[in-house]
Amino acid sequence: MSFWKQFTICLIVIAAGVTGWAVFVPGARDTLRNAGVPEALVGKAIDPDNAGRAAAPTAGGEQASNRRSGGGNGGGGGRNGAVLVVTQAVVPGVVNDRLGAIGTGDAIRSVVVTPQASGLIREILVKSGDRVKQGQIIAKLDSEEQVIVKGQAEVALKSAVEKSSLYNNIKSSVSRMDVFDQEIAEQNARLQLQAAQLSLDRRNILAPIDGIVGIMPVNIGDNVSTTTPIVTLDDRTEILVDYWVPERFANTVKVGQAVEATSVARPGQVFSGAVEAIDNRVDPASRTLRMRARINNAADELRAGMSFSVGMRFDGDQYPAVDPQSVQWDSQGSFVWRVAEQKSHKVRVSIVQRNPDYVLVKGNLDNGDLIVTQGLQRVREGGPVRSEGGELAAKEPVT
Repeated sequence: MSFWKQFTICLIVIAAGVTGWAVFVPGARDTLRNAGVPEALVGKAIDPDNAGRAAAPTAGGEQASNRRSGGGNGGGGGRNGAVLVVTQAVVPGVVNDRLGAIGTGDAIRSVVVTPQASGLIREILVKSGDRVKQGQIIAKLDSEEQVIVKGQAEVALKSAVEKSSLYNNIKSSVSRMDVFDQEIAEQNARLQLQAAQLSLDRRNILAPIDGIVGIMPVNIGDNVSTTTPIVTLDDRTEILVDYWVPERFANTVKVGQAVEATSVARPGQVFSGAVEAIDNRVDPASRTLRMRARINNAADELRAGMSFSVGMRFDGDQYPAVDPQSVQWDSQGSFVWRVAEQKSHKVRVSIVQRNPDYVLVKGNLDNGDLIVTQGLQRVREGGPVRSEGGELAAKEPVT
């Protein structure tokens, strides 16, 4: 194929592409005119069937052409040249109104029980998971020696009492000093009996609090001392959760403030509580403040050592919230188009926070202001706009 045939075919393809683009793409007429294409060729490209008519279209022809290309004002407008847009109302948005932290739970009271004396374990009276009352016997140590000592003390006391009674009956025959010494001996015998009874009582290992018995690390026959842990008792009617919050909340949190906690062990279930204590200083390494919350556990669904996700609510800071599509950018930064009296006005904003559905901004905006979300390409400062199909207005605050 010769060069001229190839060149001619290329021109035909290009002309067909331009014609198709001009016919089916809104705003093509203005683009061709701005590119310097003569008005006669523009009219021919837009309406080839009317190519033989006058080069300058009539007023009626202009209106028909506008309707085919999507309206006046470059194909993006409508009545009286107004640009067709979709708007959405500004709604209040709140930041710093929630706090989330991870904490570790502990029983309201937890005691590691150790013996008050050394010896062999002769009997264990509880098992893991049992509920015990304060003063209940958990285990017993061997006590044969202490029983003997107590018996000796009882005999000594009985002798002292008899001798004291005899001296009182024969005061005239003995000196006053002998009577006094015997009274002292009787008192010492009573004290010796009390000491023997105390030593015998300490062979019983008692529960110091009401609680639930953990796994016992000892068995019958083990030789234990006063430092040997016998069992751990947990009073978990309430759970204490320690967690850390950023230092910016240091002046916001307070004792008694409501807390909501969830646990991995109980997914979907929320436990209510309150702040029990706040530390007196911020950790300089992590820049966080330690807090402790008290969670009700009357149903005994939680355990000490569990991890918790703790949430707190605050008043927060309020900012205008707009649709993410409405935020535009230019060389000076971000802005939105506000519609007032059917005209568009550029309002400079700075972004505070991005949420999945809204963007919180700082700027000269009020709740209820209409902001352009669609049709932004042809909006100009002070230009007429119209919203066809109503306005999309969100009424709930954004958090």
